[in-house]
Amino acid sequence: MSKTNKEIPAEHRLELLQTLQTRFNKHIHRHEGMDWADVQSRLEANAGKLWSVAEMEATGGEPDVIGHDATTGEYLICDCAAESPKGRRSICYDHEALNARKENKPANSAVGMAADMGIEIMTEEQYRHLQTLDKFDLKTSSWVSTPAAIRKLGGALFCDRRYDTVFVYHNGAESYYGARGFRGCLKV
Repeated sequence: MSKTNKEIPAEHRLELLQTLQTRFNKHIHRHEGMDWADVQSRLEANAGKLWSVAEMEATGGEPDVIGHDATTGEYLICDCAAESPKGRRSICYDHEALNARKENKPANSAVGMAADMGIEIMTEEQYRHLQTLDKFDLKTSSWVSTPAAIRKLGGALFCDRRYDTVFVYHNGAESYYGARGFRGCLKV
């Protein structure tokens, strides 16, 4: 897949849609009352968004549908891997934080990777909703979208689940850890 033309070869597209459908059917509790055929038709109608879902899959996100907006008809597809996606760990929060590091710079930032993939970093509200569907991040943590006032002061937020409770923490935006990545969302 090319990051410039954002098109998926036909054989890969079919394989991706089959993977997504299998996951959709296996985890029906995440999207009760929703129909896979509707989700698939929206994905097939938008090659750019299907490419973004493929990027989520390729980086270990295990994307699945977790919501539907009845007003717009859009479906919310989010990373549903048990732990923060492996292909998106050891990264700082954003480009500004990446540039601020003088030594031991990580390869990328959560905000930068999300933009490259055409997705959004999960908000705290989305993260908390995700945690009502299954248990996630029992060993890892995930950066979440950080309010501008916190970011302006050098901080960033991340979440995890410990002791059967969802916690929201703060850290310097330039920090990065092998067990911290980010979860993304896409409206289709």
